Amino acid sequence: MLKWITLAPLIGAIINGFFGKRFGERFVSVIACGAVAVSTVLAFFMFFGKPWPVVNGKAQLTEHFFTWLVVGNFRADFAYLLDPLSGIYILFITGVALLIHIYATGYMHGDPGFYRFFAYLNLFMFMMLTLVLADNLLLLFVGWEGVGLCSYLLIGYYIRRKEAGDAAKKAFITNRVGDFGYMIAMFLAFTTFGTISFVDKTVGGETVRSLLSQAAERPFEAFGVFGVMTAIALLMFVGATGKSAQLPLYVWLPDAMAGPTPVSALIHAATMVTAGVYLVARCSNVFVKSPTAMFVVAIIGAATALFAATIGLAQNDIKKVLAYSTISQLGYMFLACGVGAFTAAIFHVMTHAFFKALLFLGAGSVIHGLHDEQDLRHMGGLKKYMPKTFATMLTAWLAISGIPIFAGFFSKDEILWRTWSTASLPDGWGHILWALAALTALLTAIYMTRLMVMTFWGQERFGQDRAHDHGHDAHPHKPHESPAVMWLPLALLAVLSVFGGLVGVPPALSSLVGLHSENQFEHFLEPAVARITPGAHTGSGPFTPTPTEAHGAAAASEAAHDVSGERWFTVISIIVALIGLGFGWVLFTKRPVREMPRVLENKYYVDEIYDAAVITPIEAGSRHVLWKIVDVKLIDGFVNGVASTFAFLGNALRTTQTGLARNYAAVILIGAIVVIGYFALR
Repeated sequence: MLKWITLAPLIGAIINGFFGKRFGERFVSVIACGAVAVSTVLAFFMFFGKPWPVVNGKAQLTEHFFTWLVVGNFRADFAYLLDPLSGIYILFITGVALLIHIYATGYMHGDPGFYRFFAYLNLFMFMMLTLVLADNLLLLFVGWEGVGLCSYLLIGYYIRRKEAGDAAKKAFITNRVGDFGYMIAMFLAFTTFGTISFVDKTVGGETVRSLLSQAAERPFEAFGVFGVMTAIALLMFVGATGKSAQLPLYVWLPDAMAGPTPVSALIHAATMVTAGVYLVARCSNVFVKSPTAMFVVAIIGAATALFAATIGLAQNDIKKVLAYSTISQLGYMFLACGVGAFTAAIFHVMTHAFFKALLFLGAGSVIHGLHDEQDLRHMGGLKKYMPKTFATMLTAWLAISGIPIFAGFFSKDEILWRTWSTASLPDGWGHILWALAALTALLTAIYMTRLMVMTFWGQERFGQDRAHDHGHDAHPHKPHESPAVMWLPLALLAVLSVFGGLVGVPPALSSLVGLHSENQFEHFLEPAVARITPGAHTGSGPFTPTPTEAHGAAAASEAAHDVSGERWFTVISIIVALIGLGFGWVLFTKRPVREMPRVLENKYYVDEIYDAAVITPIEAGSRHVLWKIVDVKLIDGFVNGVASTFAFLGNALRTTQTGLARNYAAVILIGAIVVIGYFALR
């Protein structure tokens, strides 16, 4: 049934694209939501139904449709792979996307492009599901490029708005930079392993081992050595930085807020931006062989998390705050990957999908209730007007801030602890990155408290001073709660934001809350990703992977110490979150609208720097060199010169065609004399 998980949204996109405009909104809504519902039901059935076959000690299910490309010894199949990693992804992708689709039927009601919007949204789902279910790098790249195309269409959905078109182009072009790295990594992986498949294949009666199996057996490359494994890993990470908006390719994601809010929720919560994390986790066997690549991933992740969090403190657009929050949380996920905690990274991907989808849809509800107002400075006091939206967003606020027992608490705490105790980085770096991540957690609690206070508490500021901004009087209508089709998905996401993290309670905390001592999420996901556990340092790198199962009294003593240490760090995480909430509450309830540092409001002027250092020189070079010199003078000059030469020769030869017989006879005579003279002189 794997193919129908992906084909159902594709069929929905085709039907709505060709017939939706004719049959109206209700038809489009039923087809779009029904298609995603089919995918959701099938995904849950495949995940929780019959046990998967065990292949080489790993539970996985493959479905081969046809052999796509065969060139020499290169082979790429159109085939899907369902294993713990892709299984978790399809669950939250389809589940969260279904709620977003339902919500969007209310949010987009009355829009003239209603059918077009849902056709794009369904196509987006097909591409994302193809990405996570692909059993090889090339098919994954099809989904990878597909979500890039669909994001371009959805971000630029409001075709009459220049900022939407600019944002769509920015997203598309920025992602092309990362995609170039992905392609080179794929080529290099094939030349290294002879395959790009994630599973073993039988070709001509012989078994071709997957690139992941081969990577697991390759030696470790010493820290600072740029061998082939380091090159593949870093090039893959270049692709991931584009798709998952990490430094320096994050700039497209805040501008993507120009699209409709349901698009923002889908891109940020469950689909496109998590693709980079998925790629790193899927190819974790490659990454762990390169301490250098792991170090780079951890550094970029931590730097992005802190950098985006500081910018989020000073943004006034409610969606821009959430956009920088997404970039920051993605940094957390890459930090986890860089320290070898791939299961913690995927755990945070899942919990983040719950509370970030809720935050974006809640923001959309606020925007809808305020008649398209997005400026936090013109909100306030909405708690009494929009109680359902407020109650649901309250849970997401506490979840992203890391308050027990909300979903974000367990995943974020796990990342912090794994960062502190990591064995995959040079000595001391785990502690440094933990400090940066803890500071990021503090800032997260502060800027999310600012958002909630400026939106729902304090003095009512909506409708004030808008004549200057819009050129007309303030909107006379009061805020209103969203319809049930919009707040019911919020309620379901609120439940997931509260309880969704309980599937991954670590052993150190499980006994405190009366749950099973084993981390069920980690135990389930562990066979699908590489795992690094603390070990002695060797000459081959700053860490040594050791077996998952610990043996002996020494290991038991170390485990007990880890439990005690993790509990203390959990307490520290809770204190940090509470300090952030308290500081934000005190600071912004007294004066919600306050001047923030200009450098933060202007996002460190990164866009301006890119314009001056990259975009303007490229535009100038394209215009004055590539166009006016290379194109016009060289290429056109050569083509036009050839034409002019033959025109000149034609004109010269044309003078010989006089139409007079005596002239032709004279020419023949002269020719005969020349020929006779030539032979006579020899």
